[in-house]
Amino acid sequence: MDAVIDNLPTFLEGFRNTLGLLALAGIGAFILGIVIAAMRISPVGSFRAFATIYTEIVRNTPLTLVLFFCAYLLPYLQFSPGYFQLAAIGLTVYTSPFVAEALRSGVNGVHVGQAEAARSIGLTFGQTLSFIVMPQAIRMVVPPLINVFIALAKNTSVAGAFFVFELFGAARQITNERGDAVIAILLAVAVFYLIITIPLGVIAGRIEKKVAVLR
Repeated sequence: MDAVIDNLPTFLEGFRNTLGLLALAGIGAFILGIVIAAMRISPVGSFRAFATIYTEIVRNTPLTLVLFFCAYLLPYLQFSPGYFQLAAIGLTVYTSPFVAEALRSGVNGVHVGQAEAARSIGLTFGQTLSFIVMPQAIRMVVPPLINVFIALAKNTSVAGAFFVFELFGAARQITNERGDAVIAILLAVAVFYLIITIPLGVIAGRIEKKVAVLR
């Protein structure tokens, strides 16, 4: 374990960057996912078509290819804020369709009578979605959304292949220096990921119970 203890600052730096990617991409994917979900159920046909095509294309594209596009093609197009930011953009784009589909399933679970009642008192589609439908939909799909963000936390490891120093990047650097302690290093990386995923799972369980009581 001396390889882990001696290189703890390196692990912590990678862990901090992993948390940063999770936070930025999680917030971005949630916001973009709400927009895509709203477009999927929009009365405007062109919006529905765009959102459907976007969802199917991005959801069925490998994450490695998405990050490759962000890391190499975006700088070629004169957009290069930094590899960390480019990785966050790629993770945001890749995760947003999964968030959108989870939210859309929640929207479908809201009784149609509530939307009709909102329209009957003069609320527009946007107002009905914002104030009536979407708040209920988000509460109903908290566990699936947490699962999406847990998957996002693990997906941040792919960013290590594109010049981002996260947990696996830290592990690769330390392994090059201490090839005799590969198992201990990988176990340490696994522990750091569990520090992220286990609390998210606990939060999802508690929120699910609270929502069930409110129902």
